[in-house]
Amino acid sequence: MLAAIGYAIISFADAAIKFALPLVGVAGAMLWRGGVGAICIAIIARGRGLWPRNKRLVFGRSLLHCSVSILWYFVWMSGFGLADSYAVAAAAPLLMTLLAIPMLDERVGWRRWTSCAVGFFGVLFMLQPGGDLWRWEAGVLLVAVCGMALSRIWTRTLASTDTPVCISFWLMLTHIPLGLMVLPISAFWPPQGFPDLFPSGWWLVLLLFFGAANAVAHLLFARGFAMANIASLAPLEYTPLLWGLVLGFLIWREVPAWTTLTGAGIVICAGLYNLHRERVRRSQERADRGAQA
Repeated sequence: MLAAIGYAIISFADAAIKFALPLVGVAGAMLWRGGVGAICIAIIARGRGLWPRNKRLVFGRSLLHCSVSILWYFVWMSGFGLADSYAVAAAAPLLMTLLAIPMLDERVGWRRWTSCAVGFFGVLFMLQPGGDLWRWEAGVLLVAVCGMALSRIWTRTLASTDTPVCISFWLMLTHIPLGLMVLPISAFWPPQGFPDLFPSGWWLVLLLFFGAANAVAHLLFARGFAMANIASLAPLEYTPLLWGLVLGFLIWREVPAWTTLTGAGIVICAGLYNLHRERVRRSQERADRGAQA
């Protein structure tokens, strides 16, 4: 439930920053997300539990996640749709399921291997030559999705050593130096002039919401991934697609192509089957332990 709420919040935050990106640029998005988000988490935590125990993994995860965010924002700056980007991101749960095998020692049987293969066929169907998503931005997003899946796995790993406020605080804080690093690029590509990093009025309200919403969402993610296994949480990655369809249509009148929706549907069905098999496997394990007892 916590992670599901987090995905809903992050979807609205994504819509907010996609709307503001032409004004503030990628660097502005990173700086506002990091600055406001870190302050909000520090206030919520009252300054306690922020120092990491597993420093290498906390900082490595933060750098990876921030790099993913930069790629995502540049793709949105180029005009890629919100729902379209979420459709590509639907591959993340399949990657999480596969990465959980070597990284978390989770078992995957032949049925889930088959469903993962079917899911990747869905990704290929979305990205078929000549289709609406046959664009360089989709390739960049696939790289970002791989990083996002690895970041989710590391969140699960860190749950055994570090608190949700620590994991989220350093993630937000890392946005600031990376935002400054990307500022020269953000100023000239796309060629829209130097971004307005300190807007006023409703733009300011929108950016404050964006930063605060990210802080809350990532706190919920960190807590949710600490309480449940990857296979149970992975299907929740599909919920932003539903939010993206609604928000994308209401704000930008975006309507994804039928190939995008069909491919995303195949991927989602494969992911839901993985969840079903995981539940069956765990029920069998509990029954076996009960019989042995």
